[in-house]
Amino acid sequence: MLNRRQFTAQAAALALATAGMFQSQAQAQDAEWANKMFEKKSHDFGVVARGADTTYQLKLKNIYEQEVHISSVRTTCGCTAGKPNTETLKSLEEAFVTITMDTKKFSQRKNSNVIVAFDRPIYAEVTIPITAYIRQDVVLEPGSAQLGSFYRDDKKEQVIKLQYAGREDWKIKEIKTGNDHIVAKAVETSRGGGYVNYDLVIAANGSVPAGSLRQYITLITDDQSNPNVPVLVEGEVKADFSVEPSLVSLGTLQAGQSKATQVVIKGRKPFEVESVTCERAKDVFQVRLPKSAAPVQVIPLTVVAPNEAGTLDEELSIAIPGRSEPVKFRVYAKIVAAAKE
Repeated sequence: MLNRRQFTAQAAALALATAGMFQSQAQAQDAEWANKMFEKKSHDFGVVARGADTTYQLKLKNIYEQEVHISSVRTTCGCTAGKPNTETLKSLEEAFVTITMDTKKFSQRKNSNVIVAFDRPIYAEVTIPITAYIRQDVVLEPGSAQLGSFYRDDKKEQVIKLQYAGREDWKIKEIKTGNDHIVAKAVETSRGGGYVNYDLVIAANGSVPAGSLRQYITLITDDQSNPNVPVLVEGEVKADFSVEPSLVSLGTLQAGQSKATQVVIKGRKPFEVESVTCERAKDVFQVRLPKSAAPVQVIPLTVVAPNEAGTLDEELSIAIPGRSEPVKFRVYAKIVAAAKE
């Protein structure tokens, strides 16, 4: 039989255990709101070469009305690191956490966790398992193709040294780039003594669109177990032409009303304007084309509002000689019925 002191001690211990259980359940529920923002709950880099620049951008989106704040990003292993591109996300804003794996100091199977902590609107932590297998028989130097900042018609290429240690008959059979914007070839430079060496020549062609370039190409080898070797390609493609404004907002127009405006096109060097066209509402726009080549062209544009009320939202294409794709801009206006006299 328990005496009063023993009963009181056991009751206190039970109360603490029950409180701890409820607190753990509450914390798990609290963390669920943060989990829902991430597009992926884990990431596997797969089999990668030693020295390869191995990064992944994990996207998250604030799906809530309240502002969300990332208080920290930490990892459970020195083989990985994580860094957010922004710490504060307003409602419906997107961000990403750049996750990197160190393939120079570490080898073979590596497992880690990236832990993203939030302190607003309430505290929560999200754990993202990360894994990779870093092979030792294939080494890249440098670890990725960094093309830097360039215009798309520039000749921009990077040479990566690849060394294989093992079979003397090992070879790269083909390279898959994933799209037509990147071209790559493998040039064998030496073979013997158990080593095979290649120069990987990676370049952006003239069709690459303006903006951030970030993709992996894949080397297809004759390995039976691990035939694929991913290689990261990064760069920033600058636009060769720009239109200001890219969106011409005319506000509210009455049906049949005309309004004059202009757009300015800037290029790297003198150019001519061949035409300005649109797919629909062809009678709405009147354009006066410039007569000579110049690095900056001002195009007067008159918009005659359609007779029917509604929304005018048109994309116009500017044809420039020698450029395969047109430069585009939009015209937007709200059309209302004409005032009665």
